[in-house]
Amino acid sequence: MNDKNFSIVHAEVVTPKGIIHDGAVIVEDGVLAYVGSSAGALAEIPAGFETIDAKGSYVLPGFIDVHVHGAMLEDFSSPSKKGLDAITKLHCSQGTTSMLATTMTLPKPVLDGVLDEVYRYTQNDMPYAQLVGVHLEGPFISPKWPGAQNPTHIVLPNREWVEEWEERFPGLIKQVTFAPEREGSEELIRYLRKKGIVAAAGHTDATYEEITEAAKLGLHHCVHCYNAMTPLHHRKPGTVGAILSNPGISAEIIADGVHVHRAAIQLLANVKTDHNLILITDAMSAAGLGNGDYMLGDLPVVVKDNVCTLKENEGTLAGSTLTMIRGFRHLVKEVGLSIERASEAASGNPAKLIRMDHVTGAVETGKQADLLLVDPELELERVWVKGRLFQGQSN
Repeated sequence: MNDKNFSIVHAEVVTPKGIIHDGAVIVEDGVLAYVGSSAGALAEIPAGFETIDAKGSYVLPGFIDVHVHGAMLEDFSSPSKKGLDAITKLHCSQGTTSMLATTMTLPKPVLDGVLDEVYRYTQNDMPYAQLVGVHLEGPFISPKWPGAQNPTHIVLPNREWVEEWEERFPGLIKQVTFAPEREGSEELIRYLRKKGIVAAAGHTDATYEEITEAAKLGLHHCVHCYNAMTPLHHRKPGTVGAILSNPGISAEIIADGVHVHRAAIQLLANVKTDHNLILITDAMSAAGLGNGDYMLGDLPVVVKDNVCTLKENEGTLAGSTLTMIRGFRHLVKEVGLSIERASEAASGNPAKLIRMDHVTGAVETGKQADLLLVDPELELERVWVKGRLFQGQSN
């Protein structure tokens, strides 16, 4: 029996066109072959396929995390095959089926090694959540807003570095975060736009006007909105004001109840209505573990009651221990988004951002079966990656 051939019936199937009540999906060889009513599916299910009775649970597209640093004591900034397996396994257990390996602000030789290791990992079969690329968060950021990045390694935006990496590791870099007010950013934006790489503002001291001008050149994304950037003021709108007022710029949000107040998330969701709200975790090596001392890149971090702060500056947040299923629940239960809207933020929108929406990010026929079964209380029941059932997930 092919373990990538199965059907799910009597489910609330969440699709881009709405929820199909008493819906069903049929997966054939890891691809969605049918999405529709349970009544219609019964006549379509081939002989020998396993049939799963969802009993009213939701079928959702797998989550796509475009901003995640690590888990289980492992960090993408110091990768190994063992470490990459550990990170992708933990996040897969929490509903993430695709992710971007997100780096920190580090010296170029270290970043060279990170990209090389991740690239080699992606050339082979990946057993858990799929690493579909790299998000370079730094080193091209503002020294005024380093957050939990090491200011020692901050440099000006450098198109030549990114061009070299793209030549060595074609298609690997999917997103670059930088401070668009810094010298060299215009040249970098033009190159990223040419290559189809996401140009993202983050850790930035940019004014409203500087973000607006950068957007005209091709800047179209904002990293962990509200955090590590110039805030909104009624006479100086800053980076946040530019992001809120420009419909062409998508925005990440860390929905953990720590980084951003739910009212601020509601405001962002109210203005980012055109596929522009994106749920992320910004999870670090402490994800999946408890209180204690950890590392984020090359900086020590203390975790206490799910709050991560720099050890030398406990007022500075340093990533999170968030998982996508927890963030999804927060969007629905605390912020008040609908299941459909939260699913879009966690799956459909990030797929569009990194140009993978033709493959994944939605429950639609022809797409790979990256699926979640989630009960009415939004507890995760099962995860499938490319139609393969992940064993051992927990909430």
